[in-house]
Amino acid sequence: MQKDSQLIDYLTKRRSMPAFQMCEPGPNRDQIEVMLTLASRVPDHGKLAPWRFVVYTGAERQRIGEALLQMALTKNPALSGEMIAVERSRFTRAPVVIAVISTAAPHAKIPEWEQVLSAGAVCLNLVMAANAHGFFSNWLTEWFAYDEAAYPLLGVRPGEKVAGFIHIGSSTFPVTDRPRPDLKDIVTWAGEES
Repeated sequence: MQKDSQLIDYLTKRRSMPAFQMCEPGPNRDQIEVMLTLASRVPDHGKLAPWRFVVYTGAERQRIGEALLQMALTKNPALSGEMIAVERSRFTRAPVVIAVISTAAPHAKIPEWEQVLSAGAVCLNLVMAANAHGFFSNWLTEWFAYDEAAYPLLGVRPGEKVAGFIHIGSSTFPVTDRPRPDLKDIVTWAGEES
């Protein structure tokens, strides 16, 4: 097999851009559909496709942000002005937000854990598909990914879970990296003395 130096170069430099540093332009519908097609090319034991997408664009992002703000204020009426602005902007920081929804469920042959992992692989593929189209991306969850009261607002059905919200857009900020783990701290070579 031949090495793909472009892919190696990309993986060497891959990083997420904070959603609050994103701006227009975002991908158009055709680009989004190609990204979703690429994102769905993941390991999927049993060919179950145990995930689906919800795409948030345009004014819908503002409507969801306002509704999330009201939910946050119900939980904590004493939110600071800064936190009110944060809650309101949850879905407007990037031009496009795509939810990856895990539909994992008990199955006679395919462990549910493997289905969940497949949804995680979709999230990473979507991040990379956005990058391949020249956009920045960030995989986030945040409190409402775990609050079932928010699920109807987000288009999440009963029995489903949010694997992540992928924020996609452009940025004028410089690309910086963060410290990465040292292999000696995260790798064990089976059968070798440490």
